[in-house]
Amino acid sequence: MSPIKIIKAVLICGAVILAVAWLTSQTRSQTVKPGQPKPASYSSGEYVGSEACKDCHEDQFKAFSHTSHASLANISSWKGKVTGCEACHGPGKAHLAEGDPTKIISFKNKSSKAISETCLTCHAGKEERNNFRRGEHWRNDIGCTDCHSPHSNMSGRNLANSNVLVTTANAEKPGFSTIRMLKANDPQLCMSCHSEVKPAFSSPFHHKVLEGAMRCSDCHNPHGGFELKQARLATGADAACIKCHVDKQGPFTYEHAPVKTEGCTACHTPHGSSNPRLLRFSAVNQLCLTCHSVAHDVGAVEPSGPQHNQNAQYANCTACHVKIHGSRSSPVFFR
Repeated sequence: MSPIKIIKAVLICGAVILAVAWLTSQTRSQTVKPGQPKPASYSSGEYVGSEACKDCHEDQFKAFSHTSHASLANISSWKGKVTGCEACHGPGKAHLAEGDPTKIISFKNKSSKAISETCLTCHAGKEERNNFRRGEHWRNDIGCTDCHSPHSNMSGRNLANSNVLVTTANAEKPGFSTIRMLKANDPQLCMSCHSEVKPAFSSPFHHKVLEGAMRCSDCHNPHGGFELKQARLATGADAACIKCHVDKQGPFTYEHAPVKTEGCTACHTPHGSSNPRLLRFSAVNQLCLTCHSVAHDVGAVEPSGPQHNQNAQYANCTACHVKIHGSRSSPVFFR
């Protein structure tokens, strides 16, 4: 056979293989995913609707009917898409006919990653959850249902934890949540694993998390991110701080280098401290001298430490250097 004929034969075989692969992929694409339009082959046959589940799973159906998941069927953009029980558990016709638990998708024996993959078929695509697979929770086998209850919110009387309702977060008693289908109140849920941070919130100076004025998720994204400790926003680890402490943002004519290079945590402990303003040292000059040492072989090379004495009346550096986060008029942060 001539080389030209061999080449033609190879090209024809390649075209056939590609055609077969394309047809196979088209067949596989008929598998229904939650939130996707139902293929014609399933439109009236395999899917029986959530009402059919009610006969056997009455308690679960009653709890589910009050959730945001159940209300998707009433939203115009979800018309013609798989909603309700079968969005996660798959077509129910075979299971309904035989009562065989193997004929329906069950999550009892699935890993946390497999369960999360099911949730992400609908909940991926937004900044809040796009990085879940690179987050610490994913790596440590913490899945969506470890924090969220897909069937129902907590039930019972929601009693305020304080008579002073600073925010709606404070109107929720511990162990109760009215948002995002969480199994418990945001801080209580986080601290069930991150118990090491709870003592900090009981320190004399702390962020008001236990009081309900803020939540852990105000500063951290539990669904993953690019920043250290999964801090929110994508402009630096201190961006979560700047969101509230806007006067420290700048830009300033004269920048204090640690604020830009190391962030707020170079001087402050974010959860709580026994020192005012959540500082790492009880005396302000001790904190400043960690960089601005009077010994030229210790700390920063430039600028050097103070030339005046460090007696009590002079020890508070910020009594003079009042704009320590940055200044628009003084290179030594006097004003």
